Amino acid sequence: MNFSIIAAIDNNRGIGIGNKLPWHLKGDMNHYRAVTTTAEPGTTNAVIMGRTTWESLPEKYRPQPDRINVILTRRRDMLVPDGVLVAGSLDEALDMLSSLGAGLGEVFVIGGASVYAESIVHPSCHKVYLTEIDNEYDCDTHFPPLPPGFIKKNASDKQSEQGVSYKFVIYEK
Repeated sequence: MNFSIIAAIDNNRGIGIGNKLPWHLKGDMNHYRAVTTTAEPGTTNAVIMGRTTWESLPEKYRPQPDRINVILTRRRDMLVPDGVLVAGSLDEALDMLSSLGAGLGEVFVIGGASVYAESIVHPSCHKVYLTEIDNEYDCDTHFPPLPPGFIKKNASDKQSEQGVSYKFVIYEK
């Protein structure tokens, strides 16, 4: 089963500080929501995230609405809302989602750093959606380098918000 990664990164590939996003860009959040929720009729997309990313989401966005949510954790007894899936590994999560059959749309890995690092080298990772933010933040977590084989397929025009420029870029292999 192929899957995509979606992330926002700064000029140093930073993605977060203190388990929070270091920026608040409404355009990026709207883009994230549109990409991860737009699905073929009769299907629902899925988002896979690590436990720390899950815990970093505001409660009103747990689970992520209109998407199947999968949390990767070694804590098998983790309490989660009804309908949220818990998996011990990326491969287990992909197997769980495969069993959903035709009702499954696209699958997106949404973080955090260790999940991105594992996912980006996974043979089933075929696309990476990056919001490339033209700024530097004091991040303590970073997105891994793209491995060989990923090619820039599409890039939006630069946008600006709160004095910060960014663009949406899609890499595929």
